[in-house]
Amino acid sequence: MVIENQLGKSDHDHLGKLLTYGSALDASAVVWIAGRLTEEHKKALDWLNDHTTEELSFYGVEVELWKIGDSSPAVRFNVISKPSEVERKTAIVAAKEGVTDAKRLQLEFWTEFEKRLRETHAVPSTQAPRPQYWYDVSLGRSGIHLSNFANTYENRVGLRVYLTSQIADQALDQLLKEKETIEKEIGAKLTWNPYPDKKDKTILLDRPAELEKRDRWPEYLNWLIDHNIKFRKAFGLRVKKLDLARNENKVDLDNL
Repeated sequence: MVIENQLGKSDHDHLGKLLTYGSALDASAVVWIAGRLTEEHKKALDWLNDHTTEELSFYGVEVELWKIGDSSPAVRFNVISKPSEVERKTAIVAAKEGVTDAKRLQLEFWTEFEKRLRETHAVPSTQAPRPQYWYDVSLGRSGIHLSNFANTYENRVGLRVYLTSQIADQALDQLLKEKETIEKEIGAKLTWNPYPDKKDKTILLDRPAELEKRDRWPEYLNWLIDHNIKFRKAFGLRVKKLDLARNENKVDLDNL
């Protein structure tokens, strides 16, 4: 195992060291600990986990100091990026048994979606399409992103602001205060927190889509692209301004 420690915000230099040490020591697990992992570095670790074998795992961990009253500061580690066992097993099965027709259709759909999204120049970067029902787009902040989906079983396409469990409740409460303004900017009523029992929270917009009918794809893709742009405009700046302090007594490592 290789562990790379870094106080403050993550940077490219430490990412390079992480990969260099990992390869030199032939590590099976690589852990990056930082005061704050940026969205691009979390995305890099997620990409590495998605595109490497099950024998190699990458972890991104944010470290905090918590202080309650007059007590001494205590260290808290928050895992921001880790391998997904479900995705790993799915990838293994797909490699052994081949990609299903539904997965192949989704891959083709996302390939065309990524191409069109890139051509709009509305996002700074796009991820590689994969044979799965979702396609994520960055909103510029760790723990929050746009998640597009093409559900071939329920015949629906849509997108959602995805709020991960660590900050979900705080972020949703703050965004709900601007619900009417946000929906006016997007031009549609959204479904806020459709699964209240789940720790992760979402803000959803979807529509029917007969994905088997490829002649309808331009209609669906245009709708998705249009709403990705609208969602990024409506949520992008608001997401960056969210007050997501995990604890009012948290010690800011960047200012030590």
